[in-house]
Amino acid sequence: MRCSSNISEARWFAVTLTITTLSAITISAYIFKRKFNALKSKFHELESSLKSSSDQCTSERRGRIRAQQLLRKELTKPKSENLNLTYYPMIPIGTIQSCFSTRNGTPRQPLLVPLARACLLFNTSRVPPASLEGLSEYSHCWIIYVFHLNTNLEKMWKHPSKSGIKAKVKVPRLNGGRVGVFGTRSPHRPCPIGLTVAKVEAVQGDMVLLSGVDLVDGTPVLDVKPYIPFCDSIQDAAVPNWLMGDNLLSVASVSFSEDFTSSLENCWIMAETKSLYASPDEFQSLIKQVLSWDIRSLSQRNRPHEAIPMKEKNELSDDTSDVDEHLDETAIVHEREQISLNSAEVVYHLFLEGLNVHYRITQDGNVTVEKVSTSAVFDKKISPCNYLTWKDRMQ
Repeated sequence: MRCSSNISEARWFAVTLTITTLSAITISAYIFKRKFNALKSKFHELESSLKSSSDQCTSERRGRIRAQQLLRKELTKPKSENLNLTYYPMIPIGTIQSCFSTRNGTPRQPLLVPLARACLLFNTSRVPPASLEGLSEYSHCWIIYVFHLNTNLEKMWKHPSKSGIKAKVKVPRLNGGRVGVFGTRSPHRPCPIGLTVAKVEAVQGDMVLLSGVDLVDGTPVLDVKPYIPFCDSIQDAAVPNWLMGDNLLSVASVSFSEDFTSSLENCWIMAETKSLYASPDEFQSLIKQVLSWDIRSLSQRNRPHEAIPMKEKNELSDDTSDVDEHLDETAIVHEREQISLNSAEVVYHLFLEGLNVHYRITQDGNVTVEKVSTSAVFDKKISPCNYLTWKDRMQ
């Protein structure tokens, strides 16, 4: 009897345990299902919120794009007073500090004077120093700039019918022959923008040190791009016949007078701290390289008697191209008939780093540099970059 009772109790315990276990599983499943449904609901809420945010971002982006398109359209919209005139946001990003104080003497093309040096100083509010990273790995760079010293700049704001912009300009190599402006590199262009190439000597901070430049001091720079030989150099490029002779404007010789050395040494005492050159000898080499080309304007070569007034020399207002483009041709012929003077009797002036270089040139192209003196612009010259800057930054 006792044995049968024990078996019954064991069965009852087993049944009770089973029921308890099933109840626990059912309760756990119920709790899990509630939590799962809660998480699923939360997931759907997050998914919906994310989609709503994404749609809002897309809408805002489309709105910004639409606003930018409208702004560009408005900026380039022709003005009522001139239906052909449009504007674009172009502001100089830097300024050239060059060894050439005036247009007269500045080489007509780049790399003709290897010793011609300049510093390109960037406006850090528009060009952070990080923008120049990588430029020093190139040997040369393109520079896009403004012909800011053109004497007819004020006419550029007038209606084309009143601006007086000429379709043809005189070319020095053609001895006054005229060519369409877009067939030349004349600074007198419908849009006074220049393009040149220079050697990159060093890059540091907000400054690029250049050589072989053909840029006058104070030139505003719009952009700088690296020179890439494989796409910028065209081996089979064709040019007109009048450009085939490389030495059409070269002189026969350049010599220095006995008084030149002493005059340069006297000026160098004041010029040294502002100069891009290490010594008077290096500065003399620059003078020789510049004067190895006939830097006179066409009118100066044809009419050496017409010297620029001393007042204009002191104000550094002489020019190599404006004179040629704005003189009356009949007046030139008349003056040739009335006056004849050997060019060797005329003293010409070349302004480098604010110093006035006096020289003469014969009809045979022999140049004699007589002396160096200070000029009115020398005391005003500000030099954030000098030879010591070059030496320190190229090391």
